[in-house]
Amino acid sequence: MTSPETLPDIQQLYDVVDGTWPAARSFEAGPWLIREGQGGGQRVSAATAQQPVTASDIALAEAEMAKLGQPKLFMVRDGEAELDALLADAGYVVHDPVNAYVAATGPMAAVRPPPVSALLAWEPLAIMLDIWEAGGIGPCRINVMHRAKGPKTGVIGRLNDHPAAAAFCAIHDGVAMVHAIEVLPHQRRQNMARYVMHELAFWARQNGASHISLVVTQANVGANALYTSLGMTCVGQYHYRLKRED
Repeated sequence: MTSPETLPDIQQLYDVVDGTWPAARSFEAGPWLIREGQGGGQRVSAATAQQPVTASDIALAEAEMAKLGQPKLFMVRDGEAELDALLADAGYVVHDPVNAYVAATGPMAAVRPPPVSALLAWEPLAIMLDIWEAGGIGPCRINVMHRAKGPKTGVIGRLNDHPAAAAFCAIHDGVAMVHAIEVLPHQRRQNMARYVMHELAFWARQNGASHISLVVTQANVGANALYTSLGMTCVGQYHYRLKRED
């Protein structure tokens, strides 16, 4: 477990992503780890390299993803410039660059949201499922949440005496990771996501996590600004390479 004074590095956060947002199944194929996502999104469907690869290895991964009925999608992590170049040469385009943020739970947990503005709940309440559905987080992604092992929780946010937000959080190897933060459009710009993060940091600390983390697309300028303002540190990135079929 990482001490509060030492931030987990990006390599550890890759493992936290896999542990808190797990694929339905993963298996090795040559130098690749192939993930079966069953509709749960890119993180649980992308292939990753476990050792150096050559251009001829790409076809093997493509064949395995085709058998699963999944898009040809690779995750490219820090330090994988050679893989990135191979995929670019093979016609893969950069897709959804992501920033990874982390902070010690102690300082974030010291600030509690206003009463009843962020309430812990697991299993998910029906209203949480409705909020997620409205944001495009459907049953296949809810199944990913159920697959996560170890401590986990959801949050239902409330503002103005009405439901406002939903989020999911799980802990892997002493690090909590927040997923699926969704704030209803008419409840945005009122600090709801900030309240959710403070409540989850408190929960994470109570459940033994030294740090709280998340990943967010670089294109989401508002979210990146929010997490920076909360004192979270961007410790690395990853991006996808996707082959668009004609």
